[in-house]
Amino acid sequence: MNIPLPMNTSAESWPTARYVDLRPSSESFLGAVISGLGAGRKSLPSKFFYDERGSRLFDRICELPEYYPTRTEMALMTDIAPELRALVPEGAELVEFGSGSSRKVRILLDAVAAFAAYVSIDISGDYLKQMASALACDYPALDVLAVSADYTQPIDLAHWEGCSRPRVGFFPGSTIGNLTPEDAVAFLENARRILGPGGGFIVGADLKKDAGILHAAYNDAAGVTAAFNLNLLVRINSELGGDFDLAAFHHRAHYNQEKGRIEMYLVSDRDQTARIDGHSFDFTEGETIHTENSHKYTVEEFQRIAERAGFIAQRAWTDENQLFSIHYLEVSSD
Repeated sequence: MNIPLPMNTSAESWPTARYVDLRPSSESFLGAVISGLGAGRKSLPSKFFYDERGSRLFDRICELPEYYPTRTEMALMTDIAPELRALVPEGAELVEFGSGSSRKVRILLDAVAAFAAYVSIDISGDYLKQMASALACDYPALDVLAVSADYTQPIDLAHWEGCSRPRVGFFPGSTIGNLTPEDAVAFLENARRILGPGGGFIVGADLKKDAGILHAAYNDAAGVTAAFNLNLLVRINSELGGDFDLAAFHHRAHYNQEKGRIEMYLVSDRDQTARIDGHSFDFTEGETIHTENSHKYTVEEFQRIAERAGFIAQRAWTDENQLFSIHYLEVSSD
């Protein structure tokens, strides 16, 4: 069911930006945690990494020397800016899914002067407000709307004043890789409906590469990725009344060659029991909680996924070291 945005977003506003809160309730977080930890193979949804602390930890990850995706994608975006400018229709509305720190969208806004409006969709409400406010101040001619929501779910933007503008989506950082291939198709189908006829989509996708490069990127020497992973348990303790012993779990990430993905886990260091909202969860020593996947694709593999979702793969670019790819997709008229 689509969630329409109100005509007048009066819940909270700034002089140059508006904010709408459509975040899942704490009950949704609790339900996902109880379900995931109660399964035969324990797991937690990676979308819950991104509270304010998690978002800031991820920003730190993006600065790490081992973590190549951010700097590679940003350099590639700068290189292809003239080509992107030629593809974006004048007066378009830019819709970013999972906006985070907004560093990459600034490159896009600077390179493509055609955008008249910007819609930022992210699940971390407080962090989103800060970033959107700063962006609106730095780009005063841009109409800015921040929507705190789960961007994997249907969102109806038709009631916003900018609904008549053509829409171009933006999904950088290879976040598409956190979804299984089937879930990636479902997300892209949902994004296609949000963007509408004539829409385009700029998507970053990490490429398959040497396993050693991948291992280093997700197991940094400074331990920032480990802190980011463990922040899921911090959130459970602080928001859901959990009693996880944070010192009794450690971070692990490895590359699954067969499935073409990094798999990230929290590993129990001993036999133990954790309690949340009256529920008890037993762990044996070495037992894992699966917290994230990061799928890697060849250009052709990703284009096939996009085409299954109703997009036309218009253009694709890669950096000279073949680490990362950026795709421009068009909404199919079918």
